[in-house]
Amino acid sequence: MSEHVVDVSWSRGEHEFTYQTYNRDHEWRFDGGVTVPASANPTYLGNPGPVDPEEAFVAALSSCHMLTFLAIAARKRIVVDSYDDHAVGVMSKNERGRMAVTQVALHPKITFAGPTPDAETLERMHHLAHQECFIANSVTTEITVES
Repeated sequence: MSEHVVDVSWSRGEHEFTYQTYNRDHEWRFDGGVTVPASANPTYLGNPGPVDPEEAFVAALSSCHMLTFLAIAARKRIVVDSYDDHAVGVMSKNERGRMAVTQVALHPKITFAGPTPDAETLERMHHLAHQECFIANSVTTEITVES
């Protein structure tokens, strides 16, 4: 078991506190000392510059899948030179009629040091990475890996 701590801080500052005017900017502080500026998505009156929670959710899923895939490849002695993903999350109403990130599509582009594994092997590796990804196991969002 492990524990993961993030401090999230927000302050009203000089802004009026109405739905249309309150400041959505805040900070995420991680235990390793990294501070990330965050805000609401611009659709919800946030600042377009900082990371928004929905983007962070998609990034967490993509990052976890990648790290799990790399672990699987390393155990199989399949050397990966690079892994790039263009992950896309879709926000829509879920089965309860509530807004949620209902889908995340991962689009990994992987470069291998040796021969590229065949399509069946890659599919099995991605399937196992999805099954073993801690973040994917924590959510109900549909997650797909697309070539």
